[in-house]
Amino acid sequence: MSEIPKPTNKIRKRFVGQASTKKRQEQPTGDQGVVGNIEDGILISADPLSVRSGRVLNQIPHEIQNNALLNKAIEQLPANYNFEIHKTVWHVKRFAAKKVALQFPEGLLMFACTIADILERFCNVETVIMGDVTYGACCVDDFTAKAMGCDFMVHYGHSCLVPVDITTVKMLYIFVDIGIETQHFIDTIIKNFQKGSMLVVVGTIQFVTAIQVTKKALDNDYLITAPQAKPLSPGEILGCTSPKLKNQDALIYLGDGRFHLESIMIANPDIPAFRYDPYTKKFTREHYDHSEMLSLRKHAIKVAKTAKNFGLILGTLGRQGSPKVMQYLEDKLSSRGLNYTCVLLSEIFPDKLEQFNDIDAWIQIACPRLSIDWGYAFSKPLLTPYEASVALDSIDWQEQYPMDFYANDSLGPWTPNHGKGTVKKSRILKNLPQPVEANDTI
Repeated sequence: MSEIPKPTNKIRKRFVGQASTKKRQEQPTGDQGVVGNIEDGILISADPLSVRSGRVLNQIPHEIQNNALLNKAIEQLPANYNFEIHKTVWHVKRFAAKKVALQFPEGLLMFACTIADILERFCNVETVIMGDVTYGACCVDDFTAKAMGCDFMVHYGHSCLVPVDITTVKMLYIFVDIGIETQHFIDTIIKNFQKGSMLVVVGTIQFVTAIQVTKKALDNDYLITAPQAKPLSPGEILGCTSPKLKNQDALIYLGDGRFHLESIMIANPDIPAFRYDPYTKKFTREHYDHSEMLSLRKHAIKVAKTAKNFGLILGTLGRQGSPKVMQYLEDKLSSRGLNYTCVLLSEIFPDKLEQFNDIDAWIQIACPRLSIDWGYAFSKPLLTPYEASVALDSIDWQEQYPMDFYANDSLGPWTPNHGKGTVKKSRILKNLPQPVEANDTI
């Protein structure tokens, strides 16, 4: 493996805030070392819709797929950002929607007005652009959409963390698969890792197609894994949810920034981590100060163990807060005879919590990374539900910090989806044929 400069080992402390039936043909780019605007390069080896939504695509009416005016309007959007406009138009028309809410993460908000204009013109609907900050898949805000009189909502840039069968309005998720120069990513892996290496490749939902293309291209020479923490897609990770890995030589994150990467680094502290930025085409060795983070979190738990009055925060930014988890924690606090006050907050800041003088320690059911990344900035302990369970002696401290907040097979009932995977497995097992002994006759 070629030597890559090692960046500073200091932990980064900050607030977390931030399908066409024909396969696109890869276009020549000349010098791969030249960094350009990713929105100018339609360079992916597989079409997102053909990979993920072939059945749905075939159902889109001919008059929508081949509407010349609609296709001309779609050209206003970057060609390698798959906003799935045809599918969106079809769904809006199919459900006879009248008022459509559009929700985008910050990085895609620049395209909101263009998409709103397209839907208003070709679907004859009123649109509402939801401008509140959207940090992740947990921020789906169907409650606000319904309150505004919307009967349909499109959420862009995140996977279906909140199932469409429980939302208060009809919901359509658009992952916004981003086309990248996949061959450059593949060549980078080949250049830096020996054949036969056991490699894990992960990223955000926008790059899951590129991950699968890369895995297929390298499967003959490398042991490539795109791990899955259900209900997420294979290769997809969240800032609070990543799979535990075993017997891997390295993990490679495809994406910009470190927020999601740090999630899988925290969950797998012993595996060397690398990041490939598809925008700059830079490949870097990444580090995380595990000892400092663990020390800070252990100290917060130790202080919280002496608390008499707890503040229990339920996040109200979209669907961040889980009433199920809140009830679990209320029951635990009550069983120990501890006083607690429930507080609803859309965002959590030190100055806001400073106003609650009688609270000795806080437990927040919003974003676990807020405590992990910025807990030190609060004057009172700010615990995640997992850390609160440790403080309340419901579970022992885990030396390998769990990053399983939305995983079906999470560690305990202080997470929203705990037990869902077990239920499905038990149903499958009930339907399996009983094992046959060697001396039995089939």
